Amino acid sequence: MKTLCVLLLLTVSASAVTLQQDCRGPGSIGTALMGADGTITLNIRSVPGGPLDGVLASRPGDANYARILSHVGGMSSGEKKPVPPWC
Repeated sequence: MKTLCVLLLLTVSASAVTLQQDCRGPGSIGTALMGADGTITLNIRSVPGGPLDGVLASRPGDANYARILSHVGGMSSGEKKPVPPWC
């Protein structure tokens, strides 16, 4: 029984990793800009090329900062990148 539980946990973990890696959709939903202080500003559009729908700023230490930085593929100060869709 213990072996079965361990196997199930390992399977769930492997599935979660695959889901996280495949969770970036194609295209772009806006842009991300990293300021000199490390703040990431997301300018989000619901329709490609459409009007700006939202702005989100996340500073180092904020709860979702690491997740946003990982989602855009890492950034350096002054860099601007497209934001892939979340799924």
